[in-house]
Amino acid sequence: MRNRSVTYSPQPYLPTATFHALADPTRLAVLELLRGGPQAAGKIAAAFPVSRPAISKHLRQLHKARLVVPSQRGRHRFYRLNLGPLEAVDAWLEQYRMFWAHNLNNLKSFVEQEHAREMVAVSPQARKKVPSKNK
Repeated sequence: MRNRSVTYSPQPYLPTATFHALADPTRLAVLELLRGGPQAAGKIAAAFPVSRPAISKHLRQLHKARLVVPSQRGRHRFYRLNLGPLEAVDAWLEQYRMFWAHNLNNLKSFVEQEHAREMVAVSPQARKKVPSKNK
């Protein structure tokens, strides 16, 4: 249940429309196709085993998320990749990269300190008594 006295407002840099558009494998494949440069809508549709109206729907979703930019050349509609929203996703993910890098560095330091402590606790005489696996 939500507290009605508190209003939730998503962070302004959180690219939810972009995440929604990227959640579909066909839309990801369309973006992958557009990495090679602008493509005509018909050529994009021909690259997939789904109907042209289905590809048009995917292209509308990508356009809504500003991941593609359409342009008209004569009778043909071309789409090109727009990297701006992907850069926003990358900036959002950077928080988590920093979080994990920091925590993994802390874990590494802890493990190294514990190992050093254990090595000091084992006296030189006790180390001699431990049989070697190489024998």
